[in-house]
Amino acid sequence: MSEFKLHTVATAPEKSKAMLEGAVKQMGAIPGLYAVMSESPETLKAYQQLHQLFTSTSFNAEELTVVWQTINVEHECHYCVPAHTGIAHSMNVDPAITEALRNQQPMPTEKLQALHEFTLAMVRERGNVSAQQMAAFFAAGYGQQQVLEVILGLSQKVISNYVNHVAETPVDAMFEQFAWRK
Repeated sequence: MSEFKLHTVATAPEKSKAMLEGAVKQMGAIPGLYAVMSESPETLKAYQQLHQLFTSTSFNAEELTVVWQTINVEHECHYCVPAHTGIAHSMNVDPAITEALRNQQPMPTEKLQALHEFTLAMVRERGNVSAQQMAAFFAAGYGQQQVLEVILGLSQKVISNYVNHVAETPVDAMFEQFAWRK
């Protein structure tokens, strides 16, 4: 079992307190991921900023979900898959998309499938995607901006997925109904 501390506002380092208070105001609770990350205020701040930046990209809610969940499933993140399933529901993403991603099944549209495949290639090839993979992504209607935005999303998910692996972060009660194991 992990020995990473799940901080509260009272136990968190001073520089993390305001971020945790903000989470309570926004979500009504401190997500376990934030409780762990608050040990390093810089890590928590970086994660929150990357999340805000990624949600401001050209991707719509379905595409954000495809990028997040493709990475979460590939990294086998026991915490992020259920959390992003709940987030997708709150963003009104078609549950068929989230179920397909969770179960590694094809996407309902060719464009989402191309995004899924490109994101998966970025993860598996550590950014060394082939000219053919780039061409397929571009042929689906995406461009250089979206290549860079996938990398931004990957940056966010590497932080959360890896933190959850080393800390064995318990799934939050609000996401337990979406529990997942590969």
